[in-house]
Parts: sequence; structure tokens; C-alpha cells
Amino acid sequence: MDRSDAFALNVGREDWQLDRVADCYAAALDTRSEMKLFLSFDMTSIPAGEASDIELIKSYVRLFGHHPNQFRYEGKVFISTFAGDQSTFGSASLDKAWALVKTHLEDIAPIHLVPAFFMDPASYPSTSSIDGIFHWNGGWPLHLTRSSPCEEIQFPKLDSDQHHLRHLDGRTYMAAVSPWFFTHYGPDSWNKNWVYRGDDWLFVRRWEQVLAFRNHIDIVQVISWNDYGESHYLGPIKGAQPNSQAWVDGFSHEPWLRLNAYYARAFKEGRLPPIDEDKIFVWARPHPKAASATDPVPRPENWELTEDVMWVVVFATAPAVVWLWSAEDKRQRFEVGAGVAKLAWRLEPGGGMHADVVRAGHVVARCHPAGFQFDANPRLYNFNAYVAASE
Repeated sequence: MDRSDAFALNVGREDWQLDRVADCYAAALDTRSEMKLFLSFDMTSIPAGEASDIELIKSYVRLFGHHPNQFRYEGKVFISTFAGDQSTFGSASLDKAWALVKTHLEDIAPIHLVPAFFMDPASYPSTSSIDGIFHWNGGWPLHLTRSSPCEEIQFPKLDSDQHHLRHLDGRTYMAAVSPWFFTHYGPDSWNKNWVYRGDDWLFVRRWEQVLAFRNHIDIVQVISWNDYGESHYLGPIKGAQPNSQAWVDGFSHEPWLRLNAYYARAFKEGRLPPIDEDKIFVWARPHPKAASATDPVPRPENWELTEDVMWVVVFATAPAVVWLWSAEDKRQRFEVGAGVAKLAWRLEPGGGMHADVVRAGHVVARCHPAGFQFDANPRLYNFNAYVAASE
């Protein structure tokens, strides 16, 4: 099974995107990087009503399909999508539409098509044009609603992969992992204002679920590197934002990259790597979920599904004591063994996030992010995560 790394480049219809994709491939080549790239076509943006609309997709494959840094799967150019289950390209059915696309593309290079179609997995057996499926929505517990029972909201199941695998009949399965989701655009913009529950150490629990199904999962895609508008970015906050500065600036997620590296290595190697350094990771939202703000955009949909808690993951080289607190006068002691521990502590208005790992009377790791305060009176609604880690 191929365990190489690749970046998905999500592209739409805008002309400028082609130049930026070219920059990515050129940078990978210039740095002699082993990192591969593949194209993921955003079919909510790309026209797909006529056969002639295939030409945009062909133009990308023509330019980059034979590039040395192109990701290949089983020797074929790997291609994905976001959506596309409503794309017809002038054909009578979804299967005929994408069979036509593949016929055109395979004039350029052999294609391995693994799209993110949002349709009933029971339809997979009758969709022979695809070589697999990307379960994009698998990264979050989307089944939760405000009316879900409390016992389902806390530590919700993250095992929707099974339903998709059951119908794929051995074709390629790409699972999704994501740390968070919050978007806050008003009706005068993209009108996207909701949150998926990212509590319960979502990033770690989802990776744990993927590892449990490792023998059935071919590829894992982490969503995302730089989608600032939906708050699930892992890379640096750098470059243009889609008017998301109000909930992104000052909220680096880079500490999650270290967590991701640990679990990605575990997926490749089939075992959890040894922990050779005591490490603390903490994250939380910056204000109480029920706080009132003067924000012209209202609280996000599903805000009730969130918790006023700091989520803590400890990497311990040996048994230790962990102290957590938000307010100085309310500290809690936890005993942890060697390995990975998941802990949590309720946030206090005006308090911060504080964690110490103590062994043999000595603090061996501490995390006290100075930039975080749990604000009881926010000016704007922000359900993004403030993420920090010990040095």
C-alpha cells in the first residue's frame, strides 16, 4: 500500500487559480521535494452542464498530469473532486458523465478518479466510472443536531466510514480527518454561519478511529491546510484570506500540525510511534458559547452543541501528574501513564488555559498561553479554536 505524502490542490473556475497551481508544482520541483501534489476539482464552482465543460479539467491534467511531482496511485494520475454528483456534462446519468470525463482525460494520461460525491453509498456499485470515493464529510460528527440526546452529543461516533466501505467493493477509499469547523459569513456575504461539534478532542479521536480501520483505508486526507473561512486550517496564517480575519487572525493552529505528524506516522507504520518528549497540547474557544455579542452576524447555527471547556492532550514519556486550571483558585490534579492522555477542564470567564506536567516533583512540561483569555463579553462571535502547545 502506497504511504507517500501529497497535497490536494482544490481548484475552481477562476482563471487566476491555474497560475497558483503552476506555482505549487514549480516550487515542489525547484526544492527537489519528495512531496507530491494532486488536483481536486471543486465541482460547485466548475461548470459541468455540457461536454465542452470538460475542457477546463483537461487543461489542468494536460499541464500537470505528467509532472514529476504529480501524485500517482497504482501508476495512474490521481484526481479527486469536491462534489460532482450533480455534474452531467450533457450526459444522461452521473455514471455516463464521469465515464465521459475519464475518456477525455485518458487521452492525456491514465486516471485514478476518487471523487467526493455527496450521494447515497448504496449507489456506488452502479457508478463504475469512479475508482473509489473520498468521504469528505467523515471528518466531523455531522449527524448531531440541537435535538440530539445529550449522551449522543458528548463523544459522538465518528465511524461513518463503515457505511461507505460496505458498498465500495474494494475500490479506493479516502477517509477525511479534520480538527475543527466554524464559518461565520452573514447574508450579505456567503451566508455560511454554522459550527460542527469539534469538541471531545475531535482531531485525536478521529485519527484514532482511522487507525482502527487502517487495513480498510487507502488514503487519509486532512482537511485542511489553509481553509481559513471554515477554521479547519493547519498551516500558517499566511496570504490572502476570504474575509475571515475576524475569526482567524491571532488563532494559529500550527500546534495541531505536531499532533497530525504523530498520527500520520502511525497510519503509515501501523503502530503508534514512541513518545520521546513530554508535550502538552491545549485548545479552546475564546468565549462562552452563550455569550452575547454586538456582532451583526448572529451566533452560528449549532452553537448549542459546543462546550465551554479546554481540551488537553498530553504526550508523557513516563507516568506523571498533570495539573489543569483556568482560574488560579480552581486547580485539578490528574494522574496519567506513559503514552497519550486526553484530559479536559471547564473554562472560567476571565480565566486562561493552564497545564503543567509534573514528575518526581519537577515540572517537565508547561503550557500557559499568554494570548488567551476566556472573554465573557466578546465583541464578535468567534467559535474558532485557540491552539497552543508546550515548548
